[in-house]
Amino acid sequence: MRPDAGTTPRTWRKPPFIANPLLRYGLWLAVIVYLVWAFGSLSFNWERIAEGLPRAARIFGGGFPPSFERWGLLATGFKESFQIAILATLLGVALSIPFAVMAAKNVAPKPVYLLGRAVIIVSRSFHPVIVAILFVAAVGFGPLAGILTLTLYSIGFVGKLLAEEIEEIDWGQVEAMRAAGAGYFATLLYAVFPQILPRQVGLSMYQLDSNLRASAVVGIVGAGGIGGTLMNAFGRYDYDFAFAILLMIIVVILISEGISGWVRKKIW
Repeated sequence: MRPDAGTTPRTWRKPPFIANPLLRYGLWLAVIVYLVWAFGSLSFNWERIAEGLPRAARIFGGGFPPSFERWGLLATGFKESFQIAILATLLGVALSIPFAVMAAKNVAPKPVYLLGRAVIIVSRSFHPVIVAILFVAAVGFGPLAGILTLTLYSIGFVGKLLAEEIEEIDWGQVEAMRAAGAGYFATLLYAVFPQILPRQVGLSMYQLDSNLRASAVVGIVGAGGIGGTLMNAFGRYDYDFAFAILLMIIVVILISEGISGWVRKKIW
């Protein structure tokens, strides 16, 4: 008879992320204390919140059913948003390629690498709405501010991911090109770019999808597109038209997401 016969079989349990129980429960206690302190120290105006609930009910009640009567104004706003998103994506992706090469440590000298990384970090440091406010102040209201904002946003996002992709390429192809006597730009063109091309196409599609969403947001601060139409509708208490705009934004993003996913599936 085996020694473990008649005993309950033991089951394997995943070890905790933090092995020390004092440290583990201490962190949980610290999180709970912080949450209590944060909610207790923030100045919530509960009377204002209570007054806002009926107001929110009136807004939602006035928004249904959504009104598509001014479809011409709706189409004009979305047309401008599409133009902003497409132009910003084309410019941003085109400019992100040289910055991605500059920010890849395996193909760029150290000073150039630091400069490229600095540009990408600055591009990613601020939310598009903050950048849009700056460009609206600089170039005025309209689509130009939106294009400049989303171009900078695209450089930061696509440039960072492309730089990381370049740093992970198969270095054997680069060495083969150099052994054949190819120069720096020829090596980039025939050994580096073909390896990152599928990733670049996928990132470009994703950035277009992201810029379509962001174009509605930056328009709220005056950078063109459907966002300005949406803010005007809310400002006039035209809630049924505002909700029609919101529904159209959801539909456009769903269609864009489907097309983007189909293209990424084809290239991968």
